[in-house]
Amino acid sequence: MISIPGGTFMMGSDRHYAEEAPCHRVTVDAIRIDATPVTNRQFRAFVEATGHVTLAEIAPDPKDYPGALPHMLRAGSLMFDPPTHPVDIRDWSQWWTFKFGATRRKPYGSGSTIKALDDHPVVHVAYRDAEAYAAWAGKELPTEAEWEFAAWGGRDGCEFAWGDELTPGGRHMANTWQGNFPNENSKEDGWARTSPVGSYPANGYGLYDMIGNVWEWTADFWSTRHQADAPKACCVPQNPRGGPEADSYDPRQPAIRIPRKVLKGGSHLCAPSYCRRYRPAARHAEPIDTSASHVGFRCVVRNAP
Repeated sequence: MISIPGGTFMMGSDRHYAEEAPCHRVTVDAIRIDATPVTNRQFRAFVEATGHVTLAEIAPDPKDYPGALPHMLRAGSLMFDPPTHPVDIRDWSQWWTFKFGATRRKPYGSGSTIKALDDHPVVHVAYRDAEAYAAWAGKELPTEAEWEFAAWGGRDGCEFAWGDELTPGGRHMANTWQGNFPNENSKEDGWARTSPVGSYPANGYGLYDMIGNVWEWTADFWSTRHQADAPKACCVPQNPRGGPEADSYDPRQPAIRIPRKVLKGGSHLCAPSYCRRYRPAARHAEPIDTSASHVGFRCVVRNAP
């Protein structure tokens, strides 16, 4: 783990997606944070020690999903399945599929394996899986503010975590998508999916893969916007914890009240042509019961000496 100082910073952005606004001042305390996302090797040690079964390995309970088609109530996880031709990028179902049998051990479904992927981030972990690992390790999941502060690595006001150019001097600084998303990945950075942690330069705090590779769970419930600075700038929020659970439910599914948490950092699927969320301020909502092939996590320790 890496110790990082506390401090005040400008959280969010007014220049990109609506959910990142408004940009506002936040203060966080010093923490220790994992230098990399949790890897397959680390998560396997947790499973071997505890017998933990991930949510992707358990068939959904019909009572939790009213109206669900019976044949869909099988164990599995969301998997990126690229089409072979250009598609309407407004329709995510063209490249996401619920894959029966997809788990952290079989990231691409039955027949796949994580052999030789020990140093890649663990994926297909739902929120409860990440939370369980953190508790076993004597740690916690970071808040959104803690995560974003750490991702900046001591920088402030830049477009990206490393400066104002996505690929300074032609160098790829994170595992993201190159080419026409979602059907054409030129793999200029060398990776079509996840990469071994630490494959790209560390930020100013010595943290790896804060941007790209996999989205990362945070402890905060999702809210559609940040709170603005208080009038007259009299008060700076100290260690904010996001909005209430009730506000995190997906309004498009009123019959299914599943809380959503904030994901941070973008992933290997973020592309200039589709998802410019390879920035510290970027954020995304994820239901706590949902795992996917591009979502992982890292942990923190608070009040560290």
